[in-house]
Amino acid sequence: MEVEMKIKGLMIDPITNMPIIILRDPRGESVLPIWVGIFEANAIALELEKIVTPRPMTHDLLRDLVKSLGARLERISVTELKDNTFYAVIHLSQNGKTFEVDSRPSDAIALALRADAPIFVDTAVIEAAKSIDPTEDVRDTERLRKWLETLDETELGRQIH
Repeated sequence: MEVEMKIKGLMIDPITNMPIIILRDPRGESVLPIWVGIFEANAIALELEKIVTPRPMTHDLLRDLVKSLGARLERISVTELKDNTFYAVIHLSQNGKTFEVDSRPSDAIALALRADAPIFVDTAVIEAAKSIDPTEDVRDTERLRKWLETLDETELGRQIH
């Protein structure tokens, strides 16, 4: 089963110094942190802040390519978590046919934002993510989990730039 989620924040993890996308379902029952690279986080931040670049960035190019081919980005899904790596699928439609394209979640999210497409996460991924160990030190992992659980809306800013 999948749950629709929204981006609630984009920030730097204070423990690992890696960017994190924070996804949360509209009812606030589930939170999913996804660690991403700085370039991917920047692509997401540019769209969240509605910053227009002088030339199309990669995700803008992909959106424009999909549109020029007469296709539509229907939604993206974070489908799996394997060996601390998230997997996603981009769902496209064209002339009544549907297509699924394998993707990194960060790229799928950056594209979904540009196409105004919904973001879904499989409930099994949400459950599996609760056991992610993003650091080598167990004490840091526990501190990170407590930090994520206590975040409020004002702390879920876009702190990438």
